[in-house]
Amino acid sequence: MAKLTQVLGLLLVALGLAGYLGTGSLYPTALIPTWIGLALGIGGFLAISPNEGRRKLFMHINVTIALLGFLGSTVEAIRGYVHAKSVGMEPDQIALASKVTLAGLLLIYVILCVRSFIAARRSGKV
Repeated sequence: MAKLTQVLGLLLVALGLAGYLGTGSLYPTALIPTWIGLALGIGGFLAISPNEGRRKLFMHINVTIALLGFLGSTVEAIRGYVHAKSVGMEPDQIALASKVTLAGLLLIYVILCVRSFIAARRSGKV
């Protein structure tokens, strides 16, 4: 799971940079996926350890970051869409796509981590 975390981190960094450059580098909040990706990438690197306790600690920290990121990006995507529609405008498609992509990637990651944690518990590795 640590290597998957690093790959996800790279994908999120790319998503954040694409969103930032896609908006003309005007909105620094478009870099939020980049910061989440950096945190997960560093956490994934730290989770590669022969020490089981350290690996478990960092993987639990990573999944917590991902869960909070999923909740935040989902709320922001819905809030931005509803706000734009309520004032009679179309939502910013780049921002909406970035938030939905971030939420989707993080949800998939959280599900995979939870399944991995459950499998580890059942196999008696805990």
